[in-house]
Amino acid sequence: MTRLILLRHGQSEWNLQNRFTGWVDVNLTAEGEAQARRAGDLMKAEGIAPVRAHTSMLTRAIRTLWLSLEQLERVWIPVDKTWRLNERHYGGLTGLDKDETRAKHGEEQVKIWRRSYDIPPPPLGADDERHPRFDARYAGLPPEVLPDSESLATTLERVLPYWREAIAPHLASGDDILVAAHGNSLRAIVKLLFDVSPEDIVKAEIPTGNPLLIELDAKGRQPIDARYLDTDRAQPIPALS
Repeated sequence: MTRLILLRHGQSEWNLQNRFTGWVDVNLTAEGEAQARRAGDLMKAEGIAPVRAHTSMLTRAIRTLWLSLEQLERVWIPVDKTWRLNERHYGGLTGLDKDETRAKHGEEQVKIWRRSYDIPPPPLGADDERHPRFDARYAGLPPEVLPDSESLATTLERVLPYWREAIAPHLASGDDILVAAHGNSLRAIVKLLFDVSPEDIVKAEIPTGNPLLIELDAKGRQPIDARYLDTDRAQPIPALS
């Protein structure tokens, strides 16, 4: 039986500060590091032994992966990094305090930007220093693929090719595969796997540093079961709740 493990990064500095992060490269807090190590311990206790891992281009996800693999004693496995697993880009909201943004724009408007399926926040200007075109890690990408704002729907659009070309082909092998990424890129994968409706996927909460273990059929296509390993911090899984 193939097992896919989805792991949202541990608590980040901007999670703690309640700021819209998106593609900004912030680090883990001490609590986030502890969550990542605990994720590795939980996977080890479950007998999970990933043979390959995938992560984003952002430090908080990469370090979460490293720390969990250290606990698993599997730092030697192949790791693929891709911008396609980055967090959703929050456009002009990037870096803003969420409470201050609600006070300025209203609770309802911010809820639309954060939780609607296909309405993105206001975009960044092309000359804004926060735009990914100024980040060296994306220098080799065509400018037209770099977002200035994203909804969950457009996040799914960029995750989908990587899922089909790089992750799904390994799932028929019967091996354990680990994906360490972000709340919205992981929501995109959950939507794909479980065929969750747009209305339900935006309600899904994915806790930081808590491995979501998904058991798949022999062909690695159909989920059979799914559960969070840290039951004290588990959240409902849309397709199973």
